[in-house]
Amino acid sequence: MNRQAQAGVLFLLGVAVLHAGTTDLYLRYVKAGLRPLLLAAGAVLIVAAVATLWYERRGPRGPEASDEHAHDQDDGHGHAHREPRIAWLLVLPLFALILVAPPALGSYSAMRTGTALQEPWGYPKLPAAGALRLNVVDYAGRAVYDHGRSLRGREVKLTGFLALDHSGAPYLVRMALNCCAADAQPVKIGLSGRIPPVLQPDTWLEVTGHYTTHQTKDPVNSGTIPYIDITQAKPVPVPHDPYDESWNN
Repeated sequence: MNRQAQAGVLFLLGVAVLHAGTTDLYLRYVKAGLRPLLLAAGAVLIVAAVATLWYERRGPRGPEASDEHAHDQDDGHGHAHREPRIAWLLVLPLFALILVAPPALGSYSAMRTGTALQEPWGYPKLPAAGALRLNVVDYAGRAVYDHGRSLRGREVKLTGFLALDHSGAPYLVRMALNCCAADAQPVKIGLSGRIPPVLQPDTWLEVTGHYTTHQTKDPVNSGTIPYIDITQAKPVPVPHDPYDESWNN
């Protein structure tokens, strides 16, 4: 692959990164806070591609340059060396990045990875009245490490996707991010109470319920999984950002 082709691939990569950064596609790869860095990286790649083409066109011309170019392309036996066409397959992942949005990690990954719940630095103050709309990580942290003190007697609403273990026990899960989807780990909450009669893994649910002291151990890593006693559960669309970024914040 010659330099002009390399610059073309670099330019396409920059366009793909900018495309992901200016749409919601980037949320399938990295956390929302990294968007400025992603846009900057795409711009740098495009500038590098343009600069490569510019320097290539400004390179030496004339007989000496032609002889040098011919020498570079010769294999030492008087035969011209041609770049393998298979190198253009490097472009295919770029088009996949632009045209295909990969699904967010779901129940398959969640139930094969131990719960990643960690003790938080602190707990944000909750509203004094009304139902508490919490994320999965916040509820799980308060239930396990604060022993549910701020949750007792309060109605709680949580949103996550459904996962089932090998015995069919249901869990509400959210994949928590540190940086990107590659380091996503699940935080799980067991469901008890009025569980829906039909359970389909990866269905997104909004559950309403109350704190319960019931807990279990994750068979994968022995991490603690708290429960919520649900009174209502309804399916909801996949959220704008399917990952939970509150972990370790």
